[in-house]
Amino acid sequence: FDRAGAVSRRPPLDRATTPQVMTAAGQPPRVITESAAAQWDLELDDLFLTIGHRFGRVELRRRMRDYVRGLLAPVARKNSWQLAEQAGHSTPDGLQHLLAGSKWEPDDIRDDLQEYVAGKLGEADGVLIIDDTGFIKKGTTSAGVQRQYSGTAGRTENCQIGVFAAYATTRGRALVDRELYLPKSWTEDRERCRTARVPDEREFATKGELARHMVLRALASPLPIAWVTADSAYGQDNRFRRLLEQSGAGYVLAVPKSQFSVGCSRIEGLFAQAPAVAWEKISCGDGAKGPRVYHWAAVRLPAVAEFDCQGEVPHRMRWALARRSISKPDEIAYYLAYAPLQVTVQELVRVAGARWAIEECFQAAKNECGLDQYEVRRYVGWYRHITLAMLAHAFLAATAHQPWEKGAEQVRHPGSSGSQWRRFGDSWQLVVPGPRT
Repeated sequence: FDRAGAVSRRPPLDRATTPQVMTAAGQPPRVITESAAAQWDLELDDLFLTIGHRFGRVELRRRMRDYVRGLLAPVARKNSWQLAEQAGHSTPDGLQHLLAGSKWEPDDIRDDLQEYVAGKLGEADGVLIIDDTGFIKKGTTSAGVQRQYSGTAGRTENCQIGVFAAYATTRGRALVDRELYLPKSWTEDRERCRTARVPDEREFATKGELARHMVLRALASPLPIAWVTADSAYGQDNRFRRLLEQSGAGYVLAVPKSQFSVGCSRIEGLFAQAPAVAWEKISCGDGAKGPRVYHWAAVRLPAVAEFDCQGEVPHRMRWALARRSISKPDEIAYYLAYAPLQVTVQELVRVAGARWAIEECFQAAKNECGLDQYEVRRYVGWYRHITLAMLAHAFLAATAHQPWEKGAEQVRHPGSSGSQWRRFGDSWQLVVPGPRT
C-alpha cells in the first residue's frame, strides 16, 4: 500500500533496464547512494501527498502519480500511450482521462508548486524570469495554434506559444507559472474556442498582459522575489516596467537599442561615445563552457520623483546598462534597471545573466520531463500536462544539488546499487523498469 492508503502500483527496480550515466571520459559511472535514493523516494511521496488532496478520488491520485513518475523516467516519448505502457497500464485511457475528463484544477497544483519551490530553492535575492517558448504542432485544432513566430524554432511555424515564469537562485531554478497565448484568430472565433474547451470568459490578452498576471501571482506567492528579468519583448513594455516599480520589485530588463531613455532619444546613444575605461569585464554567470564574460557599461539615470522618491529623497535608482561581446564588439545588448540605492553594477549584471536560467529550464523540462511531448488538443489538457511536467522538473531541480551539498554521492560499480535514481547532466531522473507482463 502507498502512503495515501491506495494499493501501490510502483514496480520493483529492474537493474537490466537501468541506464548508466558516464562522467568524464574513462571515468566509471556515478551512482547515488542507497540512503540518498531512499530519501528522495520519500520526498517524492511527500510531494504527492502535498498535492494529493487536489484530486478527489484515490484512482485519480494514483493516475497522477503514475503520470509524474513516467515524466521522471527515461521514456523515449512522454505521451499518454508510452507513459501508460511505462506504468503497466493496458491502455492509455486512464492517463488520457486524467488530462481531459477528470475534475481537478491545474491552477491549484501551480500554487502548490510555487510553495514547494519556495521551500526547496527559495532565497532572499531570488530572481523571477519571464519568457515564452513555442510548441510546434500539426493541424488547426489544438488550442491557440496558428502560424506564428516561435523563438524556439527561430522562424514562423504552426505552433502554440506558452508564456512562462521561472524562479532562480544559487540553489537552483525551476518553472513556476505558465499561460497559453491565444491569438485573436482564436478569441474572435468563439465556436472554435468552444470546440477546444476554451472558457467563454477567456478573452484576448497579449503576451505582456499574461506576463503581468504571472508576476502579480508570483509576488503574492511564498516565493521570495527580489528581482525580475526578461528579454526585450517584455522589457520594452512600459506597463510591464511600471507594474514592477509599483510592486517594489527590482528589475533588470533587456530593451531594444531604439528604446527611449532619459537624456537621449535612443538608449544606444547613451553608450555610443562611452570611453574605453567605462567598459568593465564582468561575468554574468556560468554557462556550459564556463563563465559568461562580457564588457559591461552602466549609466545612472535621473530619478523620476513620482515613482522613485519618498518625499524629496530617492529610495530607488534607475540605470541603463550595455553588454558588449568581447570577441564581436559590434554585438551590444541594452538593459533598463530599477534597483535599491546601494546596488552595485556587479549585482545588476548578475540579475541580467539570470535570464539564461529560464532557457535552461525549457531545455531540461522538454528533454527530461516531456514538457513539449503532449498530444492533447484541448485548452485544459494543455494546462494539466504542462503543470505536471513543471512539477516533475521542479522535483528534479530540488534534488539536483542535494548529493553535492550533503556529500552523499559515491562512485561505485553500477551493478552494486539498487537505487532508482541516476544523474543525467545537471539533474537526476527516476529510473523505473519497463511494463510488467
